[in-house]
Amino acid sequence: MIGNSRLHWALFVDKTLNSTWDTEHLSTYDMQELAKTNTLPLSPSSTCPIFLSSNLPITLVLASVVPTQTKLWQTYPNVRLITLNHIPIKGMYPTLGIDRALALYGAGQTYGFPVLVIDVGTALTFTGVDHQQRLIGGAILPGLSLQFNSLARNTGQLPLLKTNLITPLPPRFAMNTKEAIKSGVIYTLLAGTKDFIESWLSLFPDSKIAITGGDSNLLKDYLHNYDPEIATKLIAENNLIFLGMEKILFGND
Repeated sequence: MIGNSRLHWALFVDKTLNSTWDTEHLSTYDMQELAKTNTLPLSPSSTCPIFLSSNLPITLVLASVVPTQTKLWQTYPNVRLITLNHIPIKGMYPTLGIDRALALYGAGQTYGFPVLVIDVGTALTFTGVDHQQRLIGGAILPGLSLQFNSLARNTGQLPLLKTNLITPLPPRFAMNTKEAIKSGVIYTLLAGTKDFIESWLSLFPDSKIAITGGDSNLLKDYLHNYDPEIATKLIAENNLIFLGMEKILFGND
């Protein structure tokens, strides 16, 4: 899965998810070098014997939200591109992100329909589908890192904060600039997330709610402190996109 910030990899062996990992976007040169030997930048923790003792060609299944990277990787040997046309969700609009659609389908096939997916990545997205697998819609806003980066980049004196350095829930009314940034971004995001969840449950009271993405654990931890009842409704699963790919490739076998 080619995301806005990184490449997200999953290795399937005999239709079973073996391992997942992330890398930076690769340069044209790096990709061409890998293509020469039909190899991939594998996870160091992968124990798959195919790559250690076999010359079998790798089948690369690709989905992407970055057109330039899509074009680059389509030159790779044995590549299969997944598009919206492959995803059996009704009523999808043409510009719906393939990452949102795959995560939604993966969640629905895993936990049942209806389902709401909250993806906490570069962008924070809410996407819902009903009992009949029809898209209800959703929303997109800047994720945690993007909000922090935007404040630092577009102001004269505000500092850049990193999400990996932000662990405790900050005081709501801060007494210094860094804590004020944390408070403004995090509490607004939490209030918005709670509102979307409650609105969705008013429409589909029996719906499952899945949360995924690079900052999903951080957001869920914050929600546990902010509103424990809301937090207990969330199912954390960082492989929703790959679960969606799995169902498209292998069906329900």
